[in-house]
Amino acid sequence: MAVISDNIRGALLMVGAMTAYTVNDAFMKAASDEIPLFQAVLFRGIGAITCLTIMCRYLNQLHFNLPRRDWALILLRTAGEVGGTYFFLTALFNMPIANVAAILQALPLVVALAATLFLGEMLGWRRFAAIAVGFIGVVFIIQPGGEDFSAYSFYALAAVGCVTLRDLAVRRMSVQVPAVFIALIAAIGVTSLGAIGSLFITWESFSTTSAMQVGGATIFLIFGYVFSVSAMRSGEISFVAPFRYTGLLVALVLGMAVFDEWPNALTLIGASIVVATGLFTLWRERQLRIRHNLAPDRIR
Repeated sequence: MAVISDNIRGALLMVGAMTAYTVNDAFMKAASDEIPLFQAVLFRGIGAITCLTIMCRYLNQLHFNLPRRDWALILLRTAGEVGGTYFFLTALFNMPIANVAAILQALPLVVALAATLFLGEMLGWRRFAAIAVGFIGVVFIIQPGGEDFSAYSFYALAAVGCVTLRDLAVRRMSVQVPAVFIALIAAIGVTSLGAIGSLFITWESFSTTSAMQVGGATIFLIFGYVFSVSAMRSGEISFVAPFRYTGLLVALVLGMAVFDEWPNALTLIGASIVVATGLFTLWRERQLRIRHNLAPDRIR
């Protein structure tokens, strides 16, 4: 019986995570025909909190006696998660799913730039050039002033900013903070957003279809949480991370098959540019890490 390496296992888990997250997005987008945003987020979150709490109990990760610094970072990350969820789902409810997914592919580029600006991480001219080219790709996707332009594209960009804040907070946390516990606190924050927002909207009755759609979103969101946490615990991050881009492929397929949506040529060109520059940035980061480990006294 063949043994799967940690890198391959991590890559498969990442593919599973991005597939699960994107199917969750598709269910939420479909449910938006009948159910308001905040109501859908509330009911989806209740299921996610229940599952994550059970996972934390099983894995013995319900650790509340954390240092004050880690709690501050957890709350900062949760704020990024809440903002990212609101902006992302608002864009998703009003734009083609593939277009929103394409904009989100800029995330590795933005995180790399933000880590340089706020965390003092090194950024050479090659990676800086790749980030600049990647942002040109984002402009191709958004197409300001074009026929397919939507103001909700800026909501997707705001989601990228919020998720960047979330990821930077994670980089500052101590490794002793349990991953599933972090996800649980984030789920509580997002569900609280749904609960508060639900106070100011008119609730709609669930039909059989919309109940199944929100239920499906809940199930796939939980799988996304589990697979993504497991992926980050398997193999090298520099090997596993590029498989995040499979989410764009899944979004393209679902957009065409489920919603009869297909991005125009400029969007596809822009998405290709963003993915290519993101892959280069990840590859370059891995090369520099290898070089640094071999010669730690050298200045990058």
